[in-house]
Amino acid sequence: MNTAIILAGGVGSRMGVDRPKQFLMVQDKPIISYCLDIFQKHEEIDGIVVVVSEQWQDFVEEYAEKCGVTKIMGYAPAGQSRQHSIYNGLKCIDKNVPDTDIVIVHDAARPLVSDRIISDCIKGATDYDGAMPVISVKDTVYQSKDGQEIGCLLKRSELFAGQAPESFKFRKYFDIHNQVTDEEIGSTAGSSEIAYRHGMEVRMVKGSERNLKITTIEDLETFETILKGDA
Repeated sequence: MNTAIILAGGVGSRMGVDRPKQFLMVQDKPIISYCLDIFQKHEEIDGIVVVVSEQWQDFVEEYAEKCGVTKIMGYAPAGQSRQHSIYNGLKCIDKNVPDTDIVIVHDAARPLVSDRIISDCIKGATDYDGAMPVISVKDTVYQSKDGQEIGCLLKRSELFAGQAPESFKFRKYFDIHNQVTDEEIGSTAGSSEIAYRHGMEVRMVKGSERNLKITTIEDLETFETILKGDA
């Protein structure tokens, strides 16, 4: 059984708008609805857990019903960090969907993920311990400790930018979170980071430039432009 965790607990402070970015309305639907629709229709996704702050849960439930999303198996509270939110989602799965084999972690603010990427991530976590989509880094990247002086030159051909969803064997991934300190969970930046640190074999699969994360107003405008082109 494959269960998706949709992370919708972020506050979207960089957008400078009156609500979290995942709840902004685009063509009469909140951004999270586009994400939920994709996972609802994907044949390999059996269940969905939504991580969301209490004040927005009714909003999500309303639009899930409007859009015919029937796979939601539960809601989990947003945590103090992204990884804490993931841990809350894992605990919800353990309680409501304990026969889950693969967990797929995705951001509600990535509303253009493709069926192919989801399927590749599921297959990667089936064949290995986990999988994450990546894209090549186009620009030259420099490392600097103080932001003023170049400290290290990095080989661009060996650098990749991670995307979501990230998928894992559920029990292995959940067990790690149950064993590590709260401090380590809080300091984890990416879903695969904690898995890699604790010996899980996470494979990279091909991502897509289209699978953008809406973080800025410019990202939102790009999303709207893509939707108009698809219409």
